[in-house]
Amino acid sequence: MAHDFAMKELALQAGVSLATVDRVLHQRPGVRAATQRRVQQAWAELERQQQQVGLRGQRLLIDLVMEAPTRFSRMVRGALDEAMRRTQPAVFRARDHLAETRSAEQWVAVLDGIARRGSHGVLLKAPDLPVVADAVARLQARRIPVVTLVTDMPSAPRLSYVGLDNRCAGQTAAYLMDQWLGAHCCDVLVSSSGQRFQGEGERIEAFRVALAAARSDCGVQVLDAGQGLHAPTVAAVGRLLTRQPWIAAVYSVGGANAAIRAAFEQAGRACRVFIGHDLDDDNLALLRKRQLSAVLHHDLHHDLHLACHLLMQHHGAAPSAAAPKRSNVEVITPFNLPANLSR
Repeated sequence: MAHDFAMKELALQAGVSLATVDRVLHQRPGVRAATQRRVQQAWAELERQQQQVGLRGQRLLIDLVMEAPTRFSRMVRGALDEAMRRTQPAVFRARDHLAETRSAEQWVAVLDGIARRGSHGVLLKAPDLPVVADAVARLQARRIPVVTLVTDMPSAPRLSYVGLDNRCAGQTAAYLMDQWLGAHCCDVLVSSSGQRFQGEGERIEAFRVALAAARSDCGVQVLDAGQGLHAPTVAAVGRLLTRQPWIAAVYSVGGANAAIRAAFEQAGRACRVFIGHDLDDDNLALLRKRQLSAVLHHDLHHDLHLACHLLMQHHGAAPSAAAPKRSNVEVITPFNLPANLSR
């Protein structure tokens, strides 16, 4: 590594001592491989956030902690980078703790590690598990505020939830499903990355209730295998389709929609209506090919800007304001893509 950043900046970003950074930079022995990787990751984070390093103002070093497919984590990371550049007068920097899957023990280790190192705030997308809520409580005891993203953890002492109104999203999906199926009677596959995420559970329950009220002729088959990952989702959906001949529509609350499409094609089955969430690269491609009926979208850039503002308020760097409202759901088709994505 060339020494482009001051060692103290690198130590702060990595959450390690100056001596440890010195040993890593000069390739001296006595540093665990995991710590070396953490310093290398901190270097990459500083390079990406280089504009923030030299700015003046109250400095807030925050942690982004997520379990999500890479395609979605990349979207959140980009929205956070933009929010940190726009949010003034504080100067934000972020450390990433991103994974596609984590065990409960790994969740506790990540959050307790942040508690030991210190942080000005944690942006958290996590399953609503008791051990994770307890780890959030330990962060709060260290005066480290936690803002939940996309999916809430109401059992944990978080500062606030920022993200989509998931109940409204499920109801909107049911309304669209009812309208677009018309007179056709079929079962609907509801695909989830795992109902331990409170937000996905809210979407599914709201969809079930609203669709049942609109039409009792449609059964709902919930599948929470696959964890939003491509290959496991193709396999899980394929197995379900062999057992359930009446499935001909999909409401995907957890992603991996290209995988769901592939499973239908491999089974030789038609999908009359397909509603998904989030404008990631996969969903944009499916929309443009008319392989998704609609995407339920919310503005991640607004959400991450709001999350940063809440942390500024907590640390006295911004005036207090009314409690934030949940983001509204937008129905996106191939004909009303946001301007920055319409190419």
